[in-house]
Amino acid sequence: MSHIKRPLGFLVLLGAMIAPSAHAVPSFARQTGMTCEACHTVYPELNHFGRMFKANGYTLDNLRQVRGITAKKEEMLDLSSLPPISAMVQVSETQLAKPLPDGTNANSRSQSGTAGVPQQLSLFYAGKIAPHLGAFVQLTYSNDAGTIGIDNTDLRFSNSTVFGDDNSLIYGLTINNNPTVQDLWNSTPAFGFPYASTNAGVSPLAGTQIDGALGQDVAGITAYVMWNEALYAEVGIYRSAKQGVTNPITGAAGPLDGTVSNVIKNSAPYFRVAYEYQWSRHSIEAGVYGATFQLFPGGGSSDAPAPLNGPVNKFRDVAEDFQYQYIADEHLFSLSGTRIHEAMTLDASFAAGGSANAKNDLTTVRFNANYYYRRKYGGTLSLFSTTGSVDSLLYSAGAAPGVVTSANGSPNTKGWIAEFNYLPWLNTKVSAQYTGYTKFNGAGANYDGFGRSASDNNTAYVLLWLVF
Repeated sequence: MSHIKRPLGFLVLLGAMIAPSAHAVPSFARQTGMTCEACHTVYPELNHFGRMFKANGYTLDNLRQVRGITAKKEEMLDLSSLPPISAMVQVSETQLAKPLPDGTNANSRSQSGTAGVPQQLSLFYAGKIAPHLGAFVQLTYSNDAGTIGIDNTDLRFSNSTVFGDDNSLIYGLTINNNPTVQDLWNSTPAFGFPYASTNAGVSPLAGTQIDGALGQDVAGITAYVMWNEALYAEVGIYRSAKQGVTNPITGAAGPLDGTVSNVIKNSAPYFRVAYEYQWSRHSIEAGVYGATFQLFPGGGSSDAPAPLNGPVNKFRDVAEDFQYQYIADEHLFSLSGTRIHEAMTLDASFAAGGSANAKNDLTTVRFNANYYYRRKYGGTLSLFSTTGSVDSLLYSAGAAPGVVTSANGSPNTKGWIAEFNYLPWLNTKVSAQYTGYTKFNGAGANYDGFGRSASDNNTAYVLLWLVF
Protein backbone atom coordinates (compact mmCIF):
# COMPACT_ATOMS: atom_id res chain seq x y z
CA MET A 1 0.00 0.00 0.00
CA SER A 2 2.46 2.61 -1.17
CA HIS A 3 1.64 6.19 -1.99
CA ILE A 4 0.43 6.61 -5.57
CA LYS A 5 2.48 9.23 -7.36
CA ARG A 6 0.98 10.74 -10.48
CA PRO A 7 3.40 12.99 -12.37
CA LEU A 8 1.99 16.06 -14.02
CA GLY A 9 2.09 14.41 -17.40
CA PHE A 10 -0.67 12.11 -16.18
CA LEU A 11 -2.92 15.08 -15.44
CA VAL A 12 -2.23 16.71 -18.78
CA LEU A 13 -2.97 13.51 -20.68
CA LEU A 14 -6.08 12.80 -18.65
CA GLY A 15 -7.24 16.37 -19.01
CA ALA A 16 -7.10 15.99 -22.79
CA MET A 17 -9.33 12.90 -22.68
CA ILE A 18 -11.83 13.65 -19.90
CA ALA A 19 -13.42 16.66 -18.30
CA PRO A 20 -13.36 17.67 -14.66
CA SER A 21 -15.87 19.87 -12.86
CA ALA A 22 -14.81 21.76 -9.75
CA HIS A 23 -17.03 23.31 -7.08
CA ALA A 24 -20.09 21.75 -8.73
CA VAL A 25 -20.23 24.45 -11.39
CA PRO A 26 -21.29 23.20 -14.87
CA SER A 27 -18.97 25.76 -16.48
CA PHE A 28 -16.12 23.36 -15.72
CA ALA A 29 -18.05 20.41 -17.14
CA ARG A 30 -18.72 22.34 -20.34
CA GLN A 31 -15.07 23.35 -20.56
CA THR A 32 -13.77 19.83 -20.14
CA GLY A 33 -16.63 17.68 -21.43
CA MET A 34 -16.93 15.43 -18.40
CA THR A 35 -19.65 14.80 -15.84
CA CYS A 36 -19.48 15.96 -12.23
CA GLU A 37 -18.22 12.63 -10.84
CA ALA A 38 -14.81 13.17 -12.44
CA CYS A 39 -13.96 15.77 -9.80
CA HIS A 40 -16.56 15.22 -7.08
CA THR A 41 -17.78 12.58 -4.73
CA VAL A 42 -21.14 14.37 -4.65
CA TYR A 43 -21.09 18.09 -5.34
CA PRO A 44 -19.61 20.22 -4.03
CA GLU A 45 -17.10 17.91 -2.27
CA LEU A 46 -13.95 17.45 -4.38
CA ASN A 47 -12.07 14.23 -4.97
CA HIS A 48 -8.33 14.08 -5.69
CA PHE A 49 -8.69 14.85 -9.39
CA GLY A 50 -10.89 17.83 -8.59
CA ARG A 51 -8.29 19.14 -6.19
CA MET A 52 -5.63 18.86 -8.88
CA PHE A 53 -7.88 20.61 -11.39
CA LYS A 54 -8.23 23.51 -8.95
CA ALA A 55 -4.50 23.59 -8.13
CA ASN A 56 -3.77 23.77 -11.87
CA GLY A 57 -5.82 26.96 -12.15
CA TYR A 58 -9.08 25.58 -13.62
CA THR A 59 -7.38 25.53 -17.03
CA LEU A 60 -7.60 21.91 -18.27
CA ASP A 61 -9.96 21.87 -21.23
CA ASN A 62 -11.34 19.73 -24.02
CA LEU A 63 -12.91 22.42 -26.20
CA ARG A 64 -11.91 24.01 -29.45
CA GLN A 65 -9.81 27.06 -28.62
CA VAL A 66 -9.39 30.47 -30.19
CA ARG A 67 -5.62 30.83 -30.28
CA GLY A 68 -3.22 33.66 -31.05
CA ILE A 69 0.46 32.91 -31.72
CA THR A 70 3.21 35.37 -32.67
CA ALA A 71 5.82 34.83 -35.36
CA LYS A 72 8.16 33.65 -32.60
CA LYS A 73 5.66 30.95 -31.60
CA GLU A 74 4.69 32.82 -28.42
CA GLU A 75 1.19 32.02 -27.25
CA MET A 76 -0.73 35.28 -26.83
CA LEU A 77 -4.28 33.97 -26.62
CA ASP A 78 -5.91 30.66 -25.71
CA LEU A 79 -9.62 31.29 -25.32
CA SER A 80 -12.39 28.71 -25.09
CA SER A 81 -14.93 28.89 -27.89
CA LEU A 82 -17.68 28.38 -25.31
CA PRO A 83 -17.83 30.97 -22.48
CA PRO A 84 -17.56 29.24 -19.07
CA ILE A 85 -20.82 30.61 -17.68
CA SER A 86 -23.22 28.75 -15.42
CA ALA A 87 -25.97 29.37 -12.88
CA MET A 88 -27.20 28.11 -9.52
CA VAL A 89 -30.65 28.35 -7.96
CA GLN A 90 -31.55 27.46 -4.38
CA VAL A 91 -35.19 27.28 -3.27
CA SER A 92 -35.83 26.56 0.40
CA GLU A 93 -38.24 26.34 3.31
CA THR A 94 -37.10 26.91 6.91
CA GLN A 95 -38.97 26.13 10.12
CA LEU A 96 -37.82 27.14 13.62
CA ALA A 97 -38.78 24.98 16.62
CA LYS A 98 -40.13 28.05 18.42
CA PRO A 99 -41.07 31.37 16.81
CA LEU A 100 -38.94 34.42 17.49
CA PRO A 101 -40.27 37.45 19.37
CA ASP A 102 -42.05 39.86 17.07
CA GLY A 103 -39.71 42.65 16.01
CA THR A 104 -42.39 45.26 16.70
CA ASN A 105 -43.90 43.76 19.86
CA ALA A 106 -41.86 41.74 22.35
CA ASN A 107 -45.00 40.09 23.72
CA SER A 108 -45.98 38.71 20.30
CA ARG A 109 -44.44 36.09 18.07
CA SER A 110 -43.28 36.28 14.48
CA GLN A 111 -43.84 33.59 11.86
CA SER A 112 -41.96 30.38 12.61
CA GLY A 113 -41.45 29.48 8.93
CA THR A 114 -39.66 31.24 6.09
CA ALA A 115 -39.70 30.47 2.37
CA GLY A 116 -36.86 31.46 0.06
CA VAL A 117 -37.91 31.54 -3.61
CA PRO A 118 -35.14 31.85 -4.42
CA GLN A 119 -33.04 31.75 -1.29
CA GLN A 120 -30.05 32.33 -3.51
CA LEU A 121 -29.47 32.87 -7.22
CA SER A 122 -25.90 32.87 -8.52
CA LEU A 123 -24.14 33.37 -11.83
CA PHE A 124 -20.62 32.01 -12.29
CA TYR A 125 -17.70 32.68 -14.56
CA ALA A 126 -15.68 29.57 -13.87
CA GLY A 127 -12.90 28.29 -16.06
CA LYS A 128 -9.95 29.16 -18.23
CA ILE A 129 -9.15 32.78 -19.09
CA ALA A 130 -5.74 32.43 -20.70
CA PRO A 131 -2.80 30.01 -20.66
CA HIS A 132 -2.07 29.24 -16.98
CA LEU A 133 -4.82 31.62 -15.84
CA GLY A 134 -8.30 30.65 -14.63
CA ALA A 135 -11.06 31.91 -12.39
CA PHE A 136 -13.95 31.02 -10.15
CA VAL A 137 -16.12 34.14 -9.81
CA GLN A 138 -19.58 34.08 -8.22
CA LEU A 139 -22.20 36.84 -8.44
CA THR A 140 -25.10 36.23 -6.04
CA TYR A 141 -28.56 37.50 -5.26
CA SER A 142 -29.56 36.58 -1.70
CA ASN A 143 -33.12 36.94 -0.46
CA ASP A 144 -32.12 38.12 3.03
CA ALA A 145 -30.13 41.07 1.66
CA GLY A 146 -32.34 41.62 -1.39
CA THR A 147 -29.28 42.74 -3.34
CA ILE A 148 -26.76 41.38 -5.84
CA GLY A 149 -23.11 41.28 -4.89
CA ILE A 150 -19.76 39.58 -5.44
CA ASP A 151 -19.65 36.23 -3.66
CA ASN A 152 -16.72 33.79 -3.41
CA THR A 153 -13.99 34.64 -5.91
CA ASP A 154 -10.72 32.88 -6.74
CA LEU A 155 -8.50 34.19 -9.57
CA ARG A 156 -5.64 31.79 -10.10
CA PHE A 157 -2.35 31.64 -12.03
CA SER A 158 -0.64 28.26 -12.07
CA ASN A 159 2.19 26.44 -13.76
CA SER A 160 4.02 23.17 -13.28
CA THR A 161 7.20 21.30 -13.93
CA VAL A 162 8.34 17.69 -13.86
CA PHE A 163 11.55 16.43 -12.24
CA GLY A 164 12.78 13.11 -13.56
CA ASP A 165 10.19 10.44 -14.24
CA ASP A 166 8.25 10.52 -11.00
CA ASN A 167 8.27 13.97 -9.39
CA SER A 168 6.08 16.96 -10.16
CA LEU A 169 5.74 20.47 -8.80
CA ILE A 170 2.64 22.64 -9.20
CA TYR A 171 3.03 26.29 -8.24
CA GLY A 172 0.86 29.34 -8.50
CA LEU A 173 -0.74 32.50 -7.17
CA THR A 174 -4.33 33.11 -6.15
CA ILE A 175 -6.22 36.35 -5.60
CA ASN A 176 -9.33 35.69 -3.54
CA ASN A 177 -11.84 37.34 -1.20
CA ASN A 178 -12.42 34.80 1.57
CA PRO A 179 -9.65 33.09 3.58
CA THR A 180 -9.72 29.30 2.76
CA VAL A 181 -11.92 29.70 -0.35
CA GLN A 182 -8.80 28.82 -2.34
CA ASP A 183 -8.12 25.67 -0.33
CA LEU A 184 -8.18 22.27 -2.03
CA TRP A 185 -9.90 20.27 0.72
CA ASN A 186 -13.47 20.45 2.02
CA SER A 187 -12.34 20.39 5.64
CA THR A 188 -11.66 24.14 5.87
CA PRO A 189 -14.40 26.75 6.46
CA ALA A 190 -15.16 28.33 3.06
CA PHE A 191 -16.21 25.11 1.28
CA GLY A 192 -16.79 22.89 4.30
CA PHE A 193 -20.01 21.28 5.49
CA PRO A 194 -22.78 22.40 5.63
CA TYR A 195 -22.46 23.18 1.93
CA ALA A 196 -25.82 24.93 2.03
CA SER A 197 -27.69 26.28 5.03
CA THR A 198 -30.63 28.49 5.79
CA ASN A 199 -30.22 32.25 6.08
CA ALA A 200 -33.43 32.38 8.13
CA GLY A 201 -32.24 30.54 11.24
CA VAL A 202 -30.70 31.83 14.46
CA SER A 203 -26.90 31.99 14.58
CA PRO A 204 -24.88 32.02 17.80
CA LEU A 205 -22.97 35.07 18.98
CA ALA A 206 -19.41 33.85 18.64
CA GLY A 207 -17.27 32.69 15.74
CA THR A 208 -13.60 32.89 14.83
CA GLN A 209 -12.43 35.37 12.22
CA ILE A 210 -11.13 32.74 9.80
CA ASP A 211 -14.45 30.89 9.96
CA GLY A 212 -16.23 33.12 7.45
CA ALA A 213 -16.38 36.35 9.48
CA LEU A 214 -14.38 38.25 6.87
CA GLY A 215 -15.70 36.55 3.74
CA GLN A 216 -16.16 38.99 0.80
CA ASP A 217 -14.86 41.84 3.00
CA VAL A 218 -11.19 41.20 2.27
CA ALA A 219 -8.85 40.72 -0.68
CA GLY A 220 -5.84 38.44 -0.46
CA ILE A 221 -2.97 37.26 -2.57
CA THR A 222 -1.28 33.97 -1.72
CA ALA A 223 1.42 31.83 -3.30
CA TYR A 224 1.29 28.04 -3.21
CA VAL A 225 3.27 24.97 -4.19
CA MET A 226 2.31 21.30 -4.35
CA TRP A 227 4.91 18.52 -4.54
CA ASN A 228 3.95 15.19 -6.13
CA GLU A 229 0.24 15.93 -5.66
CA ALA A 230 0.77 15.28 -1.96
CA LEU A 231 2.59 17.99 0.00
CA TYR A 232 0.95 21.42 -0.16
CA ALA A 233 2.15 24.76 1.24
CA GLU A 234 0.73 28.27 0.90
CA VAL A 235 1.48 31.72 2.33
CA GLY A 236 0.01 35.15 1.67
CA ILE A 237 -1.59 38.30 3.01
CA TYR A 238 -5.09 39.82 3.22
CA ARG A 239 -6.29 43.42 3.33
CA SER A 240 -9.73 44.89 3.93
CA ALA A 241 -11.78 45.32 0.75
CA LYS A 242 -15.28 46.22 1.89
CA GLN A 243 -18.08 46.17 -0.68
CA GLY A 244 -20.59 48.99 -1.03
CA VAL A 245 -18.47 51.55 0.83
CA THR A 246 -17.76 55.09 -0.36
CA ASN A 247 -15.40 57.56 1.23
CA PRO A 248 -17.39 60.53 2.60
CA ILE A 249 -14.81 63.04 1.34
CA THR A 250 -14.24 61.79 -2.20
CA GLY A 251 -17.60 60.09 -2.75
CA ALA A 252 -15.65 57.28 -4.42
CA ALA A 253 -14.72 53.75 -3.38
CA GLY A 254 -12.35 54.15 -0.47
CA PRO A 255 -9.99 54.66 1.15
CA LEU A 256 -11.78 53.19 4.16
CA ASP A 257 -12.42 55.45 7.13
CA GLY A 258 -13.71 55.20 10.70
CA THR A 259 -17.34 54.73 9.68
CA VAL A 260 -16.42 51.19 8.53
CA SER A 261 -16.28 48.34 11.05
CA ASN A 262 -13.45 45.83 11.57
CA VAL A 263 -10.84 47.17 9.17
CA ILE A 264 -7.56 45.24 8.96
CA LYS A 265 -4.52 47.22 10.08
CA ASN A 266 -1.98 47.03 7.25
CA SER A 267 -2.25 43.38 6.19
CA ALA A 268 -3.03 39.99 7.74
CA PRO A 269 -0.66 37.04 7.12
CA TYR A 270 -2.13 33.65 6.14
CA PHE A 271 -0.55 30.20 5.99
CA ARG A 272 -1.52 26.65 5.02
CA VAL A 273 0.36 23.32 5.06
CA ALA A 274 -1.24 19.96 4.21
CA TYR A 275 -0.26 16.45 3.18
CA GLU A 276 -2.43 13.97 1.27
CA TYR A 277 -1.74 10.23 1.11
CA GLN A 278 -3.47 7.95 -1.40
CA TRP A 279 -3.81 4.20 -1.70
CA SER A 280 -6.22 2.15 -3.77
CA ARG A 281 -9.64 3.85 -3.47
CA HIS A 282 -8.67 5.72 -0.30
CA SER A 283 -7.12 9.08 0.47
CA ILE A 284 -6.37 10.88 3.70
CA GLU A 285 -5.24 14.45 4.32
CA ALA A 286 -3.99 16.20 7.45
CA GLY A 287 -2.95 19.81 7.73
CA VAL A 288 -2.77 23.11 9.56
CA TYR A 289 -3.85 26.60 8.53
CA GLY A 290 -4.25 29.98 10.14
CA ALA A 291 -4.00 33.75 10.05
CA THR A 292 -3.47 36.75 12.30
CA PHE A 293 -5.87 39.68 11.98
CA GLN A 294 -5.33 43.08 13.62
CA LEU A 295 -8.65 44.93 13.36
CA PHE A 296 -9.62 48.51 14.05
CA PRO A 297 -13.18 48.34 15.48
CA GLY A 298 -14.27 51.46 13.56
CA GLY A 299 -18.02 51.59 13.09
CA GLY A 300 -18.36 55.23 14.03
CA SER A 301 -20.32 58.03 12.40
CA SER A 302 -19.58 61.62 11.43
CA ASP A 303 -21.06 62.69 14.78
CA ALA A 304 -19.14 60.06 16.77
CA PRO A 305 -15.93 59.28 14.88
CA ALA A 306 -13.98 56.07 15.44
CA PRO A 307 -10.68 56.75 13.66
CA LEU A 308 -8.66 53.91 12.16
CA ASN A 309 -5.63 54.38 14.39
CA GLY A 310 -4.59 53.63 17.94
CA PRO A 311 -5.37 50.32 19.67
CA VAL A 312 -6.49 47.30 17.67
CA ASN A 313 -8.12 43.98 18.43
CA LYS A 314 -5.77 41.14 17.55
CA PHE A 315 -7.05 37.69 16.57
CA ARG A 316 -4.55 34.85 16.10
CA ASP A 317 -6.27 31.84 14.50
CA VAL A 318 -4.51 28.48 14.26
CA ALA A 319 -6.39 25.42 13.02
CA GLU A 320 -5.89 21.74 12.31
CA ASP A 321 -7.92 19.76 9.78
CA PHE A 322 -8.24 16.29 8.26
CA GLN A 323 -10.18 14.60 5.48
CA TYR A 324 -10.58 10.90 4.63
CA GLN A 325 -12.30 9.66 1.48
CA TYR A 326 -13.27 6.22 0.18
CA ILE A 327 -14.56 6.36 -3.39
CA ALA A 328 -15.95 3.30 -5.18
CA ASP A 329 -18.51 2.82 -7.92
CA GLU A 330 -21.43 2.22 -5.55
CA HIS A 331 -20.29 3.38 -2.12
CA LEU A 332 -18.73 6.74 -1.22
CA PHE A 333 -17.70 7.63 2.32
CA SER A 334 -15.98 10.70 3.75
CA LEU A 335 -14.83 11.88 7.16
CA SER A 336 -13.62 15.41 7.77
CA GLY A 337 -13.03 17.76 10.63
CA THR A 338 -11.36 20.91 11.81
CA ARG A 339 -10.39 22.51 15.11
CA ILE A 340 -9.88 26.29 15.12
CA HIS A 341 -8.36 28.03 18.13
CA GLU A 342 -8.48 31.80 18.31
CA ALA A 343 -6.47 33.83 20.81
CA MET A 344 -7.82 37.39 21.19
CA THR A 345 -6.03 40.44 22.51
CA LEU A 346 -8.79 43.06 22.68
CA ASP A 347 -6.86 46.26 23.35
CA ALA A 348 -9.32 48.45 21.42
CA SER A 349 -12.55 46.92 22.73
CA PHE A 350 -11.28 46.71 26.32
CA ALA A 351 -10.20 50.35 26.33
CA ALA A 352 -13.60 51.41 24.93
CA GLY A 353 -15.58 49.31 27.41
CA GLY A 354 -16.69 46.80 24.78
CA SER A 355 -15.20 43.77 26.53
CA ALA A 356 -14.78 42.81 30.17
CA ASN A 357 -11.48 41.02 29.50
CA ALA A 358 -8.37 42.26 27.75
CA LYS A 359 -7.70 38.71 26.50
CA ASN A 360 -10.17 36.02 25.44
CA ASP A 361 -10.13 32.83 23.44
CA LEU A 362 -12.47 30.76 21.27
CA THR A 363 -12.23 27.16 20.08
CA THR A 364 -14.46 25.76 17.34
CA VAL A 365 -14.54 22.03 16.54
CA ARG A 366 -16.47 20.30 13.74
CA PHE A 367 -16.63 16.63 12.69
CA ASN A 368 -18.53 15.46 9.61
CA ALA A 369 -19.29 11.97 8.28
CA ASN A 370 -21.12 11.40 5.01
CA TYR A 371 -22.14 8.40 2.96
CA TYR A 372 -23.67 8.06 -0.52
CA TYR A 373 -24.96 5.09 -2.46
CA ARG A 374 -24.35 5.37 -6.21
CA ARG A 375 -24.12 9.16 -5.83
CA LYS A 376 -27.91 9.20 -5.60
CA TYR A 377 -28.92 8.66 -1.98
CA GLY A 378 -26.95 9.74 1.03
CA GLY A 379 -26.45 12.11 3.87
CA THR A 380 -24.23 13.69 6.47
CA LEU A 381 -24.04 13.72 10.24
CA SER A 382 -22.12 16.62 11.73
CA LEU A 383 -21.18 17.53 15.32
CA PHE A 384 -20.10 21.07 16.20
CA SER A 385 -18.94 22.94 19.28
CA THR A 386 -17.72 26.44 20.10
CA THR A 387 -16.30 27.15 23.56
CA GLY A 388 -14.46 30.12 24.97
CA SER A 389 -13.88 32.71 27.66
CA VAL A 390 -16.77 34.19 29.62
CA ASP A 391 -17.07 37.91 28.87
CA SER A 392 -20.21 39.70 30.04
CA LEU A 393 -19.64 42.70 27.76
CA LEU A 394 -18.48 40.96 24.60
CA TYR A 395 -21.30 38.38 24.87
CA SER A 396 -23.86 40.51 26.63
CA ALA A 397 -27.43 40.03 27.86
CA GLY A 398 -30.19 42.08 26.31
CA ALA A 399 -32.59 44.43 28.09
CA ALA A 400 -35.47 42.83 26.12
CA PRO A 401 -35.93 39.48 24.38
CA GLY A 402 -33.17 39.59 21.78
CA VAL A 403 -32.61 35.86 21.09
CA VAL A 404 -28.96 36.33 20.04
CA THR A 405 -27.77 37.31 23.52
CA SER A 406 -26.18 35.54 26.47
CA ALA A 407 -27.44 35.90 30.03
CA ASN A 408 -24.22 34.51 31.51
CA GLY A 409 -21.71 36.06 29.10
CA SER A 410 -20.61 32.71 27.68
CA PRO A 411 -20.15 31.97 23.95
CA ASN A 412 -20.46 28.18 24.41
CA THR A 413 -22.63 26.58 21.72
CA LYS A 414 -22.95 22.88 20.90
CA GLY A 415 -25.13 20.84 18.61
CA TRP A 416 -25.47 18.58 15.61
CA ILE A 417 -26.70 18.57 11.99
CA ALA A 418 -28.34 15.65 10.22
CA GLU A 419 -28.87 15.93 6.46
CA PHE A 420 -30.39 13.57 3.90
CA ASN A 421 -29.82 14.16 0.18
CA TYR A 422 -31.44 12.75 -2.95
CA LEU A 423 -29.88 13.44 -6.36
CA PRO A 424 -32.19 12.36 -9.21
CA TRP A 425 -29.60 13.85 -11.58
CA LEU A 426 -25.97 14.84 -11.01
CA ASN A 427 -26.79 18.57 -11.10
CA THR A 428 -29.96 18.42 -8.97
CA LYS A 429 -30.03 17.94 -5.21
CA VAL A 430 -32.98 17.76 -2.82
CA SER A 431 -31.92 18.11 0.82
CA ALA A 432 -33.66 17.75 4.15
CA GLN A 433 -31.55 19.14 6.99
CA TYR A 434 -32.14 19.41 10.72
CA THR A 435 -29.95 21.41 13.12
CA GLY A 436 -30.27 20.66 16.82
CA TYR A 437 -28.73 22.69 19.66
CA THR A 438 -27.90 21.24 23.06
CA LYS A 439 -26.33 24.53 24.20
CA PHE A 440 -26.68 28.03 22.75
CA ASN A 441 -24.78 31.14 23.83
CA GLY A 442 -23.77 29.63 27.15
CA ALA A 443 -26.70 27.51 28.34
CA GLY A 444 -29.17 24.81 27.43
CA ALA A 445 -32.16 26.51 29.07
CA ASN A 446 -33.00 30.21 29.52
CA TYR A 447 -29.77 31.22 27.76
CA ASP A 448 -31.07 34.73 27.01
CA GLY A 449 -32.57 35.44 30.43
CA PHE A 450 -36.10 35.60 28.99
CA GLY A 451 -36.91 31.90 28.97
CA ARG A 452 -35.65 30.83 25.55
CA SER A 453 -33.91 27.43 25.42
CA ALA A 454 -31.20 26.27 23.06
CA SER A 455 -33.58 23.72 21.52
CA ASP A 456 -36.02 26.52 20.65
CA ASN A 457 -33.53 27.47 17.90
CA ASN A 458 -33.56 24.00 16.36
CA THR A 459 -34.12 24.39 12.63
CA ALA A 460 -35.69 22.21 9.95
CA TYR A 461 -34.57 23.13 6.43
CA VAL A 462 -35.64 21.75 3.05
CA LEU A 463 -33.69 22.76 -0.04
CA LEU A 464 -33.90 22.30 -3.80
CA TRP A 465 -30.44 23.01 -5.28
CA LEU A 466 -30.05 23.29 -9.06
CA VAL A 467 -26.85 23.98 -11.00
CA PHE A 468 -26.87 24.36 -14.78
